[in-house]
Amino acid sequence: MSERQIIEAELDRALEYSPASPPHKGHLQDGVILVNGSQLKPKPVHWLWKGWLARGKLHLIAGTPGQGKTTIAMAFAATVTRAGRWPDGTGSDLGNAVIWSGEDDCQDTLLPRIQACGGDPKRVSFITGTRRAGVECSFDPSKDMDSLQAAIDRIGNVRLIIVDPIVSAVTGDSHKNTETRRDLQPLVDLAANTQAALIGITHLSKGGAGGDPVQRVLGSVAFVAIARVVMVAAKVSSDDDSSKRILARGKSNIGPDDGGFEYFLEQINVDSEIEASRVTWGNALSGTAQELLSDSDADEQNGGALDNAKEFLSEVLAGGPVPSKKVQSEAKEAGISSATMRRAREALHVKARKDGLVWCLELPGKKPDIHFTEAQEAY
Repeated sequence: MSERQIIEAELDRALEYSPASPPHKGHLQDGVILVNGSQLKPKPVHWLWKGWLARGKLHLIAGTPGQGKTTIAMAFAATVTRAGRWPDGTGSDLGNAVIWSGEDDCQDTLLPRIQACGGDPKRVSFITGTRRAGVECSFDPSKDMDSLQAAIDRIGNVRLIIVDPIVSAVTGDSHKNTETRRDLQPLVDLAANTQAALIGITHLSKGGAGGDPVQRVLGSVAFVAIARVVMVAAKVSSDDDSSKRILARGKSNIGPDDGGFEYFLEQINVDSEIEASRVTWGNALSGTAQELLSDSDADEQNGGALDNAKEFLSEVLAGGPVPSKKVQSEAKEAGISSATMRRAREALHVKARKDGLVWCLELPGKKPDIHFTEAQEAY
């Protein structure tokens, strides 16, 4: 046997491991767990919507206020619950959806939007709270992942999970990389354990026209780094001086990272008393997100900042009164100036009223149905 053969034989023996004869449980030692590549079997990505929504993975839908991010997510849920067609015409597997929203009411906003898109209400479950030690509490994405996974297991065949906004899962500073990665890991684990596509909804900052829109996702870069696919929703200028909305794929670690679709938001009557928004899909588009959305800030540069602020206020206050400090904080993150916010409030006739010690903002005709604490105002 040559010297080279002897060395190769020694290496083979050093790497040899028989899964049929594992070490005795009593002799297992603490330390790093290594799995040799020869013991692993490569597996493909399982797609809910090929190239866009992967089972067992975390995704983001990001956009500035008023672009219909939540409506897009509800359209995805409707597609899954009726085994409908995705924007590219391919069919979806039939499954269930689980939705948590910290901003929109499930009865007057989310469910009507799903119905407007033809979804099956029987296949949608909304998280409205949790129970700890027999006491009902508000659902906390940072604490209740184990309970949520148990509930999803009971439902069965859950193909889509939506968390809106995803920043609610971060208990630490959402602008710090380490804290954000730590707090998002339970969501990553939830997606992997349930084999559902998990979508988190987040905001883009204003400005940065012509740049990579993915770089404008608010908060730590960990949001974008951990997500396997990032979709960006934006309004852009057309050649005919009109505007259109585009959903572009800004990043993907597991498939193509370009392309997009035109989409339109419209209001329809779900029944005689309920009106809801829905998404209708337009043409498929080619190009990178940066190319497709290069004019997404044109409306602001041309004096449309007020329109953006009005859309922002309409979206934030759609569910009822909101603490003014919370509105101001979100407006600042969205890149809306205080002066523009004042003009938008005047244009929409937004009312300010005091609920206990907390000042709240509300749209005309919205009846207050909740009471805020000082802690909520400080959020």
